[in-house]
Amino acid sequence: MKPYYQDDYVELYHGDCLTEHREWLEADVLVTDPPYGMAYESGWVKDRPSQAISGDKTVEVRDAALAKWGDRPAIAFGKWNVERPANVRARLIWSKGNDPGMGDLNFPWGNSDEEIYVFGKGFVGKRGPNVLVHNKPPVSNREAHPTPKPIALMERLIEKCPPGVIADPFAGSGATLVAAKNLGRKAVGVELEEKYCEIIAKRLSQEVLDFTNL
Repeated sequence: MKPYYQDDYVELYHGDCLTEHREWLEADVLVTDPPYGMAYESGWVKDRPSQAISGDKTVEVRDAALAKWGDRPAIAFGKWNVERPANVRARLIWSKGNDPGMGDLNFPWGNSDEEIYVFGKGFVGKRGPNVLVHNKPPVSNREAHPTPKPIALMERLIEKCPPGVIADPFAGSGATLVAAKNLGRKAVGVELEEKYCEIIAKRLSQEVLDFTNL
């Protein structure tokens, strides 16, 4: 099936990664931010409807995708209070800096980190700490997608991945695909929501939208 977007580095498909588009399974390394059962729903944007992530009520979609991927090298984001996937070999932490985040407002501490799970073998590069510090994207940029990841963070992760094509079956705002392209890596992505496919295509083709800090 024809990609939604394609250039010399990236192929992006619009649809369901489990039932409609399986092109991502032919890649070599999985790097993704899947729906992982946190039931995220953002309603912070004034005068706009809340943003929910499809399939995010349970870990079923995440675990189905990881099962299809098998024991090949993979990186996937998660959350401390949601059941971890099977076969995790290492746990990284994305520290979002001094922003206390939200979480339970009855506590004097906010959530300012996310877990990142590493699966499989073959990762490369100089040994470093498992805490990666990157400020989260500014609130203004989250009007486009509720849970974007910094491109610089995704580049740091991909730099340590084994050679080959990067797969992201839950492409979201496109940070994995943009980071892979920036590093000269081939990548294939799938995104269920067409509105996010449009955003990704614009980012990859370097059109007008300002995602400098996203």
